[in-house]
Order: sequence, then C-alpha cells, then structure tokens
Amino acid sequence: MKTSIILAAGQGTRMKSERPKVLHPICGRPMLGWVVQAALDTGARDAVVVVGCGREQVEAYLRDAFGDRVRTALQQHQNGTGHAVSCALPALADDAEEVLIVYGDTPLVLATDLAALSETLVGHQLGMLTTSVSDPTGYGRIIRQSGAVVAVREHRDCDNAQRLINEINPGMYAARASFLKQALATLEPDNDQGQLYLTDVVAMAAQQGGVGDCVAAAETLVGVNDRAQLATAEDVMYQRIADGWRRRGATIRSSALIDAQVQIGREARIEHGVVLRGTTTVGDRAVIDVGCVLDDVRIDDEAYLKPYSVCSQSHVGPRAQVGPFSHLRPDSRLDEAAKVGNFVETKKTRLRKGAKANHLAYLGDGDIGEAANVGAGTIFCNYDGFNKHKTVLGDGAFIGSDSQIVAPVTIGEGAYVATGTTVTKDVPADALAIARTKQENKEGYASRLKARLARHKSTAAKGDG
Repeated sequence: MKTSIILAAGQGTRMKSERPKVLHPICGRPMLGWVVQAALDTGARDAVVVVGCGREQVEAYLRDAFGDRVRTALQQHQNGTGHAVSCALPALADDAEEVLIVYGDTPLVLATDLAALSETLVGHQLGMLTTSVSDPTGYGRIIRQSGAVVAVREHRDCDNAQRLINEINPGMYAARASFLKQALATLEPDNDQGQLYLTDVVAMAAQQGGVGDCVAAAETLVGVNDRAQLATAEDVMYQRIADGWRRRGATIRSSALIDAQVQIGREARIEHGVVLRGTTTVGDRAVIDVGCVLDDVRIDDEAYLKPYSVCSQSHVGPRAQVGPFSHLRPDSRLDEAAKVGNFVETKKTRLRKGAKANHLAYLGDGDIGEAANVGAGTIFCNYDGFNKHKTVLGDGAFIGSDSQIVAPVTIGEGAYVATGTTVTKDVPADALAIARTKQENKEGYASRLKARLARHKSTAAKGDG
C-alpha cells in the first residue's frame, strides 16, 4: 500500500503573515492542498501531513478539504527534515509499504512526476527526484559515482568542488517503509546545524543496493518562501488551469484568471480580464465577456454575461443575459431568458422566465414574474432600517421608469405602474397604479424666474468683491 508524508510544519517567516505559509492560496486553493492532491493522484491511499506552526488552522483546512484521507502528525520543535519525517512514522498505517515524501510548500509539483518517482523504487530501497539549475546556491547537491547517486550534500557542508555541481536535490523521495523506519532511527546530527537531515538516508540507501532517481523540470519543484514566489507560482498555475479547459473545448483568453474549483463547459468563451472564483460553473456555449468577476456563481448553458458584470453566489439561467456593468449580489436568480441590463443591482431577487430589468434599477428581496418588465430608475425599497421586506411582481406586470416600490407589496399579473409612481400598497391584477403630484404650468413665469436668479447672482458677486 502506498502512502505519503507531506512536510508542512515550518513557520514561513518570509511570508510576513499571521497565516501559516502552506495555507496561502494559489488559484483559490491553499498551496498545501495542491500538494496533497498531487500525492493522492499518484494512487496513495492516504497522506500524513506533519504540522507545527499554525497547527489548528492547517488541521481544520485538511479536515474540510480531504476528510479521513489525511491525518496529521505534530512536530513540536523544528529539528530538521529527518526529524520531521520521524514524527510522521507513528501515524502511518500498519500496512504501509511505500512512502512518498514531499513538501507542503511546493504547489507546482506534478502528480506525473510523483508517479515516476514511485517507479524508481523498483529494485531499490529509496528513490528520489533530481533537477538541474543554473544557480544551485543554497540547494543540496547530488553526489554521483559512476553515474549512480551515492549521497546528497547540503550547500553549507559542500567543499569548493561540490559547490560547482548544478544537479540539486528538490527533497522529494519514495522509500520502502521498512527501510525508512530503520534509516531514520540511525540518523545523527553531525552537521553544522546540529539537525537530523533526511538527506543522510540517501547514503544509507546507496550502501544497501543503490538509489533510484529520475529527473523533473526545476520549475515544477520550486518551493514558495515569500509572496513574490507565491505570485510566480500562481501565474504558472493559472496557465495550467486555463490550458486544461482549452483542451476540453472551451475558449479561454490569455488574461482570464480561473480558480481551481471552477468548472467550464464545452464551447464556452471566457474573455480577457475575466476572474472566475470559488465554485463557479459555466455552462456549454455560455459567454463571459470582458472584465466580469464571478464568485460562486452558476452560469447555465448559452447565458451571456456582458462586459464588467460582477456576480456572487447567484444563478444565471439558460440564455439569460446580464450586463454590461450589472451587479448580482448573493441569492440573485435569473431564470431562462431573463435579462438584467446596465447598472442594475439585484440581491435576493428572482427574475422568472423572460422577465427583464434593462437599465438603472435596484431590485432587492424581489420575486419578478414571467415576462414582467421593470423600467429604468426603479427602486425596490426593501429596507426600513430594521428589517427587509419582499416585493412580488406578477407575470406580465409593467413597472414604469423612476418608480419606487415600497415593500412589502404585491403587484398583480398584468398590472401597470405608471412612470414616476411611488407604490405603497398592493396593486390588483390588470390595474393601473399612478401616484404623482398634479402638474401645473405657469405661463410667462420662466423669464421672470431667470431675471430674479440673475439679480441674486450679481448681488452675491458684488458682496464677495
């Protein structure tokens, strides 16, 4: 049985954050989550994550994200990588035969590379990944004899000749569980740091039949130690995610940012500057146009979000349209072919099939019937300073421009609210509601009013002088 150990106990002081380093997100998922998933994707039955700094937060995340497939082991004091792995051994399952060892701050590691690492165990007690870099400063060097790996030497312990080696140790291993337990028990802190180095087991394995090794690309093995490296890793991951959806049949423009859990249908089109976050789903043939930002939104087939619309925790039905410059706040729902246009804001409101609000409206706590029309400048006055109240529009209702609907109120099917009306009580079906002050025209008054205002302005100017 294959299992995995993931080292995630470090403090990460260079992140300059109260959040544990391994919980800093990359494309909407903590970097630790990427590593755990990669290990599980190789066929590992479970994982033991070694925790330390920020233990409670890390454990809470792992429970929520992976359930009982992941356990934790505490490294109370940081005493080297060998000590960290030793802390995990008691948590391994009794039937564990093969152990992958990876770091929780290497979010770009590929499951395919870890699978290749596992294959190096054939005929060996230990296998390891290696890579080459142009500047190996700070990295442990791979020491070979006759082409075979015989040891790893930490940078600080290298002599001058060894420091010229550019093949380095990324610190990812596969080991037979029995060998790992025996080797860790014999580690000694005979180095200038006085710590237990996991790298020392390489020399032990070399003496017991050799070390298997395989090469991986350096850019997939880099650790994240500060926010600059975090940003670089996230750029790579966004590219991976976008390319994955492109290969599945979606059109993704180069500057779109798509989080890890987002789902995108075939023939969907995601334009430049779009940001898709959380559990957002985009249906087949849907279009998310330039600059839209979506958080936990369901977009059904053939829906069209026009440029610069912002939506969160909402549902846009098939062939519905949103935008441009619309704001769907939480619990907004557009049914089939409904339309929300420019500068319309909704919250906790449903527009049923074919309903539309095309311009400049606020619709809060509403239920808008099929084919109803909400005119420009309409406001659902849903909040009295203490409680929210609901507005219901029947099927086919028509709300004229610049109307105020004071909730709670129901406007019946086919009813008509005249432009500029303030509705404060229910409107029956097929009725006309009108509430305006009477217009009065005063003949010849405009010129007299202008003259009076001009005199006032002139007098004020002289006073200022």
